[in-house]
Amino acid sequence: MSESTGTLPGTAALTQVGRLATLSWEVLRAIFKRPFQAREWIQQSWFFASVTILPTALVAIPFGAVIALQLGSLTAQIGAQSFTGAASALAIVQQASPLITALLVAGAGGSAVCADIGARKIREEIDAMEVLGVNPIQRLIVPRVLAAMVVSVLLNGLVSVVGVLGGYFFNVVLQGGTPGAYLASFNALAQVPDLWVSEIKALLYGFVAGVVAAFRGLNPPPGPKGVGDAVNQAVVITFLLLFLINVVLTAIYLRIVPPKAM
Repeated sequence: MSESTGTLPGTAALTQVGRLATLSWEVLRAIFKRPFQAREWIQQSWFFASVTILPTALVAIPFGAVIALQLGSLTAQIGAQSFTGAASALAIVQQASPLITALLVAGAGGSAVCADIGARKIREEIDAMEVLGVNPIQRLIVPRVLAAMVVSVLLNGLVSVVGVLGGYFFNVVLQGGTPGAYLASFNALAQVPDLWVSEIKALLYGFVAGVVAAFRGLNPPPGPKGVGDAVNQAVVITFLLLFLINVVLTAIYLRIVPPKAM
């Protein structure tokens, strides 16, 4: 037992988890309530897109290149060069694309959202809204979370295209692969559920990034460094949750979706 608070060790962490889950549920409920803040949502969507499109595309190119080069070297060693296209494209679409999108959305857009909400909390604007009868979750949090979700889905498609094209270029041009074999293997093994699970991951990652950023912004540590510490905590917590969720979703997908027959 803690002498100062009388609580068990770890209770504070469980309390934070419960509060985060409660905020997630309140955001989901507020999405369907009226009035919907359409203008705020459009502005936040544009902000998320403006700060993430270029970095996402620039990260997707070398990421796709590394995957293609590594898999190309590996398949050459075992005599399976014809499967390089399928392996690299599926790795990019299923795993790399949603993760790259989510990390940049959380790192660039989520940190800005956390700083904005935290500054409002420090200035007591959130408390003033509650006193006036305005729901801050519906007014401020929902548009930002929806913006993060929508932009994540759109950026996921961008990363998939750029990553696959980058992998194709590096495999065919630098490693001397056959263009026909690269495309044929991709068509032979890839299937529509691969794209669907990628978009579902991106949608869920965007929701998690938005909710965690809002949660830390609404609960900044005390003191003048509170908002800065909250931003750092939001980014770290989001990254940890994203990798955990990715493992769970991938395991479920591999269980319920059978591989495509050759």
